Amino acid sequence: QVQLVESGGGLVQAGASLRLSCAASGRTFSSYAMGWFRQAPGKEREFVAAINRSGGSTYYADSVKGRSTISRDNAKNTVFLQMNSLKPEDTAVYYCAGGRIFSAVVAGHGDYWGQGTQVTVSS
Repeated sequence: QVQLVESGGGLVQAGASLRLSCAASGRTFSSYAMGWFRQAPGKEREFVAAINRSGGSTYYADSVKGRSTISRDNAKNTVFLQMNSLKPEDTAVYYCAGGRIFSAVVAGHGDYWGQGTQVTVSS
């Protein structure tokens, strides 16, 4: 069993940056592809970014491409999402997810999910 705990969310102004973290329990973190998703009020959950087990391959949603970077530190069992040039439409609860198959994580079918961290961007 893997537990995921997100942190780093908050209230920021448009144009600011935030770095989200997702800490994983267990000793098998490096076996999992990891992803970030978000859900805004009244909207469905959407994919944001994903990274493979080694960190050598990443994938982004068009809405955040060029403004966000996903990375991981397998020694610290943590995955990060650096978000720059934040916009009000980035406001959402951000969730991290993990799974053994990269494409499944991207599709939203991760095996493990965190509880989420709120990001609010004011205009």
